[in-house]
Amino acid sequence: MAATSGGHGNLGCYTGPGQKHAIRGDFIWVNQLFRDLVDGLDDCVKEPEIFLDVPFVPTEEAVVEAMLNLADVGRHDVLYDLGAGDGRFLVAAAMRRKARGVGIELDPARVADAMEYAAHSRVEHLVDFIEEDFFKADYHDATVVVLYLLDSINVKLRPRLLKTLQAGARIVSHAFDMGDWRPDERVSVAGSTLYKWIVPARVAGTWYWESLDGASYRAELRQKYQDVSAQVWREETPVCVKSADLQGGQLDLHLDGTPSGAARHFTLHFETGELVSAEEHAADGSC
Repeated sequence: MAATSGGHGNLGCYTGPGQKHAIRGDFIWVNQLFRDLVDGLDDCVKEPEIFLDVPFVPTEEAVVEAMLNLADVGRHDVLYDLGAGDGRFLVAAAMRRKARGVGIELDPARVADAMEYAAHSRVEHLVDFIEEDFFKADYHDATVVVLYLLDSINVKLRPRLLKTLQAGARIVSHAFDMGDWRPDERVSVAGSTLYKWIVPARVAGTWYWESLDGASYRAELRQKYQDVSAQVWREETPVCVKSADLQGGQLDLHLDGTPSGAARHFTLHFETGELVSAEEHAADGSC
């Protein structure tokens, strides 16, 4: 969808010389008036310099606060607002949570407004606004990404978010979801629905580790977003998997006992697509 900045047509734009004459039945005068009118409209109506994928719609104050709470924004976070508009979300995060932020906005007028607002609020040292296409921008260091776009734009942006952001980064969207990527949390505020996702680590594959008693484990994992299915073997004996829960870079595996071993609970830690450690906890129960 393409949208452009601006309002209704300005009928007062044309002030051509024809407006100075009285009405008379003179064909030459009428023809000149028409040409003057067309020339005036040529000067008034111009092609827009930029096309925006999403129109600017301000976010209510109650929704801004709810999004900050949903993302659990703190002073150590780095926020990116994709389609930052007038900058109100990042300014609020800086003022209330001391969080640093970067706003990506394609409309230069909005960028100027946001920078002025940040300076007026005395948080210009914490926030920055960049005139750029958020499909091309670099936001790999974000711990929180904020969206108020459209369903179709979110879905188009989804692969880049999953590829670019680190596991554990939070994404919060106002009003629009991510297609078949189900949210980890959803809340309703002031008539709006807010969605939160935690970027999952890439865990699909076959992984090996040892338990504290020296037994070897093998897990074969399949993954779609944060949903994981697992098959596990202990010393080549199949183990019943009670649950496999992925949040960010941590996968919790709850395993039933076998004749040669008790029930186990492991937390597998992943970074950049690799298993870096396995933590064992006490567990009991059966499948």
